[in-house]
Amino acid sequence: MAITSLSTSSLVSGVKRRRVWDQLATTDGFFQIATTTLASTAASIEFTSIPQTYTHLQIRGILRSSSIDAVKIQFNSDTGSNYSYHYLYGNGSAVGSSAGTSTSSGAGLWSMGAPNATSTFGICIYDILDYRDTNKYKTIRGLDGFDANGSGGVEIISSNWRSTSAITSVKLSPNTGGVTFQQYSSFALYGTKG
Repeated sequence: MAITSLSTSSLVSGVKRRRVWDQLATTDGFFQIATTTLASTAASIEFTSIPQTYTHLQIRGILRSSSIDAVKIQFNSDTGSNYSYHYLYGNGSAVGSSAGTSTSSGAGLWSMGAPNATSTFGICIYDILDYRDTNKYKTIRGLDGFDANGSGGVEIISSNWRSTSAITSVKLSPNTGGVTFQQYSSFALYGTKG
């Protein structure tokens, strides 16, 4: 079928709709930067050379560890006492909270422990806000949880890295020395421009 006429108003309306769609697709979405899935146990994972083209970062983890432990986060190889955190947790029979100041890592989310069901993994999500802003300290918020066939828990955290440096690398590791991430644990780093 041939087009015999095309009104300017239809064309302009279509162009406007397309521009709005393009804007939503490029400003409000998540863009995958890097992923890793462990082929064997590991003491830590690290995302390096993070591009400085996004507004915020998000890390998503599906993980197990050699025992129930927290995940700690460090930026730009900083192991100094430049972090603080607060968290709330519940495990089905108890609730609690804790905080730390001048610590050597931020956040502190639980991960799944290997003594429980072998095919069960926990999850964690970190949002790292304004990661490249050199005018303020960096804020992290997180959510995690795991179920172990009747036991487990959920947790929310907020954390702070007292540095104005742009974040170029992120290291995740179990909080307790000697604990490792187990095979098939998977981590993904995303950027968002929204």
